[in-house]
Amino acid sequence: MEFRRINGLPPYVFATINELKLEARRAGRDVIDLGFGNPDLPSPDIAVEKLAEAAHNARNHRYSASKGIPKLRRAVADLYQRRFAVELDPDAEVVTTIGAKEGLSHLMWVLLGPGDTAFVPSPSYPIHIYAPLFAGADIRQIPLEGPALPAAGTPGEPAAEPPEPGDAFFDSLMANWESTWPKPRVIVLSFPHNPTTACVDYAFMERLVAFAREHDVVLVHDFAYADLGFDGYEPPSILQVPGAKDVAVELYTLTKSFSMAGWRVGFLVGNAAIVQALTKLKSYLDYGTFQPIQIAAIVAMNEAPDYPKLVRDAYQSRRNALCDGLNRIGWGVVPPKGTMFVWAPIPEPYREMGSLEFSKLLVRDAEVATSPGVGFGPGGDGHVRFALIENEQRTGQAVRNLRRALTKLG
Repeated sequence: MEFRRINGLPPYVFATINELKLEARRAGRDVIDLGFGNPDLPSPDIAVEKLAEAAHNARNHRYSASKGIPKLRRAVADLYQRRFAVELDPDAEVVTTIGAKEGLSHLMWVLLGPGDTAFVPSPSYPIHIYAPLFAGADIRQIPLEGPALPAAGTPGEPAAEPPEPGDAFFDSLMANWESTWPKPRVIVLSFPHNPTTACVDYAFMERLVAFAREHDVVLVHDFAYADLGFDGYEPPSILQVPGAKDVAVELYTLTKSFSMAGWRVGFLVGNAAIVQALTKLKSYLDYGTFQPIQIAAIVAMNEAPDYPKLVRDAYQSRRNALCDGLNRIGWGVVPPKGTMFVWAPIPEPYREMGSLEFSKLLVRDAEVATSPGVGFGPGGDGHVRFALIENEQRTGQAVRNLRRALTKLG
């Protein structure tokens, strides 16, 4: 039997590591899972309490609104005003999505079709690559320079600080623009970036918006790590740039910022025509998130506005524990300025293995699970991604396991 949309999907390489992890655990081994970026921090108590209260109200058990109830859309508009000084019309420029993944996937159905092209950074979070393909479009992968892309440093020392994404990315963007036909309708972006942890500044966003306005292309910015900037770094929203709403939309989610991953609450905001197009499509596809979840999400944003800072501080502490430990054992990494990940170049003595075989070795010999870089596209091979989903003590144990297993580090 032929399955039209999935026949072209490659094997899911992360499943290979997951199966090895499960086999080891079934054998009684204590595998420390730093692979899947599944937040372990609790959601805000006030949201949990409101969820329970709202769930006891039978009126909330009926179908909800696929675009999100009005007070929820107003809450995210208020958050953008507080956090980014960006004014949003909650009726025209905000639609609720069932998480950013669903929002991005269905957004591609609105913006792209067979014969169209999209630009996507390489490497990238898998749905950024495959959502345009699911819509029938072609993609061009634009090489992305960011933290941890250079080779690891010498033993005991961090890797050299790499350049920020900038000139090299735009040079590649322009070269691909000139050589691609038909011209791309969409550029998919996400900063801070998963998996590379690359971070950008406001000037970078200005340059992107200017490029998009000049070339009549839509910018889709997945802002999943909007609140996970470290050491004083504040990730910019693309909508802070004057005129950005002419060409850009942004996906914001409560998944990482409020540690509400399983709740599946996200938003598409920005260009009114694009937001309304997705709203129309969703009206045919779903009835929205369970209404008690929407009500609890309102409370999280309105009554726990500082919760993202607590989440950020927890991830920064874990980042320090992991990066300090890796550098101490001779695996040179650059501490990221954002996200909940560390993008680590495979140490030189093991580099020829490639990321999948190296990740398998880490599960077998170190009892540490990571994500192989090749799972994020061919531009990711040569790296593994650590997720900061264990506390500092457990992270320290992972580092000790790695030191024992990676004997070639010296």
